Amino acid sequence: MEDLMEGLALPIVHPAFERIKQTGRWLHLIAGLLILGHALSHLRQPELGPIYFWCQLIIAVDIFILVASGRNMLVQLPAVNLIFRIIEILFFLGISLVMASTQQWMTSGVHGLLFLAYAFLLFCERQLRAESRLTILHSGVAIPGIPANTFLLWSEINHIESRYDSIRIETSLSKEFGFAFRHNLSFGQLEQIHEFCRHYLGEVPA
Repeated sequence: MEDLMEGLALPIVHPAFERIKQTGRWLHLIAGLLILGHALSHLRQPELGPIYFWCQLIIAVDIFILVASGRNMLVQLPAVNLIFRIIEILFFLGISLVMASTQQWMTSGVHGLLFLAYAFLLFCERQLRAESRLTILHSGVAIPGIPANTFLLWSEINHIESRYDSIRIETSLSKEFGFAFRHNLSFGQLEQIHEFCRHYLGEVPA
């Protein structure tokens, strides 16, 4: 028997990843509004000094410019998105610590939760820096995911239904994974998937 082909990596449209791309811009906007609101609320507190106010105002304005630049900023300029996300995380952490030092526990707790939420968002966004790919290997199928990828051994897969525009995987635990391909498969790519299925699952595509 001839050896099977090498592994096959296929770009997919991952629903969870797409949701993060769509909501990332709005979460920047929320962070900018919170930073601006915090700056304005302390404008008349002379003990903080004007530098405190102007630093927060400049950060908020920069975030608004980032949001206004377009919904594809995360993909087009991931480094810029990363910098602003880190600024937002540090802001929420700093406010949480400052509020805790003055025993304003409620405000500290809210900003602490925002810090954790935005830190988790940053972790998820880092996985978006590369195009989402479902990879079919001799050992199994690797599926991108959040917060962690999923790897299915062939022994854990019951059935794979693949078309030119989509793929559906059924596992032995009655769990399903379904994705649309970012680009329609070529005839050769579809045949490669079918060959994997014939070899490892004993399936004969219709």
